[in-house]
Amino acid sequence: MTQDRSEMSEDDDDKQSPPLDLRSAAIAEPSSSSSSSSVVVVVDSTPNKSRNCISSSSSGSLTSQPFPDHVLENVLENVLQFLDSRCDRNAASLVCKSWWRVEASTRSEVFIGNCYALSPARLTQRFKRVSSFVLKGKPRFADFNLMPPDWGANFAPWVSTMAKAYPWLEKVDLKRMFVTDDDLALLADSFPGFKELILVCCEGFGTSGIAIVANKCRKLKVLDLIESEVTDDEVDWISCFPEDVTCLESLAFDCVEAPINFKALEGLVARSPFLKKLRLNRFVSLVELHRLLLGAPQLTSLGTGSFSHDEEPQSEQEPDYAAAFSACKSVVCLSGFRELMPEYLPAIYPVCANLTSLNFSYANISPDMFKPIIQNCHKLQVFWALDSICDEGLQAVAETCKELRELRIFPFDPREDSEGPVSEVGLQAISEGCRKLESILYFCQRMTNAAVIAMSENCPELTVFRLCIMGRHRPDHVTGKPMDEGFGAIVKNCKKLTRLAVSGLLTDQAFRYMGEYGKLVRTLSVAFAGDSDMALRHVLEGCPRLQKLEIRDSPFGDAALRSGMHRYYNMRFVWMSACSLSRGCCKDIASAMPNLVVEVIGSDDDDENRDYVETLYMYRSLDGPRKDAPKFVAIL
Repeated sequence: MTQDRSEMSEDDDDKQSPPLDLRSAAIAEPSSSSSSSSVVVVVDSTPNKSRNCISSSSSGSLTSQPFPDHVLENVLENVLQFLDSRCDRNAASLVCKSWWRVEASTRSEVFIGNCYALSPARLTQRFKRVSSFVLKGKPRFADFNLMPPDWGANFAPWVSTMAKAYPWLEKVDLKRMFVTDDDLALLADSFPGFKELILVCCEGFGTSGIAIVANKCRKLKVLDLIESEVTDDEVDWISCFPEDVTCLESLAFDCVEAPINFKALEGLVARSPFLKKLRLNRFVSLVELHRLLLGAPQLTSLGTGSFSHDEEPQSEQEPDYAAAFSACKSVVCLSGFRELMPEYLPAIYPVCANLTSLNFSYANISPDMFKPIIQNCHKLQVFWALDSICDEGLQAVAETCKELRELRIFPFDPREDSEGPVSEVGLQAISEGCRKLESILYFCQRMTNAAVIAMSENCPELTVFRLCIMGRHRPDHVTGKPMDEGFGAIVKNCKKLTRLAVSGLLTDQAFRYMGEYGKLVRTLSVAFAGDSDMALRHVLEGCPRLQKLEIRDSPFGDAALRSGMHRYYNMRFVWMSACSLSRGCCKDIASAMPNLVVEVIGSDDDDENRDYVETLYMYRSLDGPRKDAPKFVAIL
């Protein structure tokens, strides 16, 4: 199982502020003196009407005088530039046609949560001034090898279209997209002012493509390669950056499984005075890290690389690693620790007191090694780790980290039959000690309702709760009862909950709780749960904000799928694999909902006449079915 540890919170769009009631908003320009008149622009509550009212403070009279559309739109342009939230801008675009036009002409940042929800041509036709572009491809279950290779999500049509429409583009942020070296070359050639490239969980490209970006994007500030599969083309891409002072502020290449030219990297860091974030891959040794730290005391975010010494020491005297860390007084985010040698961990003690984020998700670290570190991290707000820290380590976190907002515990051994070292004991300790917690991802082998209920009562600010009990259909290991009451307490007591992942032995009762209390839930992930179709019906009928529904290995069939037909146009996607769906039902839904793309995913040798559906992926689209579907994808 492939786990996305760098961006598993993935859907930051879930955290957007709620839309404003723009139809009744009033924008006033204050008068410069008491005798001058003030101009107030009022938007009528009726969507297709706009009025401009001029009031005179000296006469007290009120007259109404229509202004030409272009005058109103000029005023709107000056107002909408202050709207940053995507939700607010979306709401503004729905007020009337005039607002729709102005919002489109002033939007510089575009987020597309599904690359097949619309065509690149539609994007460029509507939005003319885009400088920042965020695009997501494959659904999240692709991270767990539940989607065949070569499914799609190609970046090529997007970059070729934007190259013509947005020559001023500065930022591209992609997630789970297939990106080729040719795509990166076109990007580097087409956007002379390009500044930020972020590739998360992407594939298809190699160090050759990265070298082109480094060489041609002379204003590059951010190059972040996060959990992506990067082919080693044996190209010295680090040496391709400009030889003079660079604009680099962030460089992350911890996922690149290839040796790098350290001398070139050392020179690059020295030529980058604005560099704040540096995340190294496992081919950078602790000795080399020491040299980098001495030349970059301004770093605020550091990924350490291997955190082990060279196989052949260059000198008999060991460098003073603690002194190098001590010199980096601005470091607040610390990660890396690949190929960890525990005896070197004390070197990070000098920076622990200032840390707000600590990531040990690649470090097989024992409680005894971990506790002396965490006991100094009083400011910590984000903490990721392997379950090797055990319940004992989580108890130490609870005692020290009173400001903790996000916790993620990953399995060192992801097998279902393994003996997990964390349990309800660690979860209960966290709930009692870290009461400001807002987000948790917790992999374990055993859990109790009592511990989950305690978390719902002690941490009411939770917006994300993902509990992954790795064994299938596992009940409360103390009482033997289903985990219904625990998850029911989460949706009932955590009023701000927007994302929920459930597992363990769950009956339809748990889903009834979700439908009754989960009114803000936007993302729901279900694995090996439920008794009947009624479970899914509770959710689809009771969760009005639901946007993303992910289900695997659950007994939901045609009746359950049909129960949500009133909802699917308002959802981003539905994913169901290894359930009990028939091709006939999927065809019926596709026929009844023409703006919904219904994909049945199988394998190349699947019988088209087989009625059983292995994987269903449904999503809304403004431009109909995609044209690049492989043979194993049938679009109904």
